[in-house]
Amino acid sequence: MPDARGSAADVLAVNDWRRRTAELYADVRRVAADDPAAAHALWVERRDALFGDHPASPLLPEARAAFRGLPVAPYDPAFRFEARVRAAPTQRLDVATGTDGVVPFERIGRATLPGLGTLSVWALRAYAGGVFLPVKDALAGRTGGTYGGGRYVLDTIKGADLGTSGDDGRGPLVIDLNFAYNPSCAYDPDWACPLATRGNVVEGETPVGELAPGPELLPRD
Repeated sequence: MPDARGSAADVLAVNDWRRRTAELYADVRRVAADDPAAAHALWVERRDALFGDHPASPLLPEARAAFRGLPVAPYDPAFRFEARVRAAPTQRLDVATGTDGVVPFERIGRATLPGLGTLSVWALRAYAGGVFLPVKDALAGRTGGTYGGGRYVLDTIKGADLGTSGDDGRGPLVIDLNFAYNPSCAYDPDWACPLATRGNVVEGETPVGELAPGPELLPRD
C-alpha cells in the first residue's frame, strides 16, 4: 500500500477507496446470490469508475488520462467455486513492505478447486485480521495472460469478500476466479503488495478476471 504517512487528504482518499470497495462487494454478494454474471458486470463497471476517477486510484496520472477500462475477461461460470477450507499444517508468511514493516500471515487451511488445484487460505495476524487468498496460474507473465506476480481473489482486510454459501458464515467459501484482480503494485511500483507464494499457484490456466495490464496502463520509463 502507499505510504500511510502522507497528507491528511491522501489518507482520507485511501480510506474512502476502502469504504467504496467494501460497499461494492456488499452489492456484489447481494446480486450474485441470484445472478453471478450480473454481479460481475456490476463489479467491472464500479471498479472502472474507481480506477478512472478516484484520487486514490493506483493508476499513474498519465495512465489515468487515457483510461478506458480495466482488462477484464467475460464471465465464465465454470470458474466459480464453493469450497470448504480444510485443515492444513500451520504455516507463517512474513511479508516485508516498505511502509508497513513486516506483515504477518498465517495459513488457516486449504481450499480445493476441482480441475485446477488446491490453494492456501491465509489470515492476517495483525490488527483487524482478515482472510487473504491470492492465486497465480499458468497464464501468469505470458503475453495476453495474467499478471506475473499473481492476483487476489479475496482480501477481506480491504473489503474484497465474496462471502460464503453457508448460513452461519463459516463456509463453504465462495471462490469465484472471475473476480480475481491485480494487486495495486501491478500499476504503481510505489505500492507494496504481498504476492502469491508456492501454496497459491495452480498449474491450470484461469483466463478469467482481470488480466495483465497493457502498456497504456503501466508506468513509462
